[in-house]
Amino acid sequence: MATTKAPTLREKLVVFSSAELQRTVERLTHQIIEPTGATRDLVLIGIRKGGENLARRIQAEIKRRTGVTVQTGFLNITLYRDDDAPREMPESDISSDVTGKDVVIIDDVLFTGRTVRSALDAITDLGRPRAVRLCVLIDRGLRELPIQADYVGKFVPTASDERVVVELRPEPDDADRVVICEAA
Repeated sequence: MATTKAPTLREKLVVFSSAELQRTVERLTHQIIEPTGATRDLVLIGIRKGGENLARRIQAEIKRRTGVTVQTGFLNITLYRDDDAPREMPESDISSDVTGKDVVIIDDVLFTGRTVRSALDAITDLGRPRAVRLCVLIDRGLRELPIQADYVGKFVPTASDERVVVELRPEPDDADRVVICEAA
């Protein structure tokens, strides 16, 4: 049986340095809390794996700005995907009821829209939110479904064979960055 080797990636473009990434997290946080503030009705849900650390960073930034710790959970959408891609990741961790809440789904990269569609299906299985918004760090275009983010860190048009690599720690770090890579 032949094994398929993943292509080697070469950096093509640095989209965000650590400092730029932190400023973007601060701006996204402002956009999320600007309409209604940080209330008990706001729930941040990071999509595992890519949205986890971004959700943690936004939650910390909300607390720093307002003193309020908003509810935050993490969603494993594997069972809701419409493809057969196997993914090993931790189970969902959402401790609050989403019924009647303002939910912000958080992910690192918006691409085809299929991950977000899966997240919407999973969230509606948990209850009926008052509203659901989408926050992404990078919108790379090339959508296959009519999904649009409400809060976008940066729109970066890409080719379908390129990858957006997000290196984001739970807390600000000099190693944080976002790069576009291509097969070497």
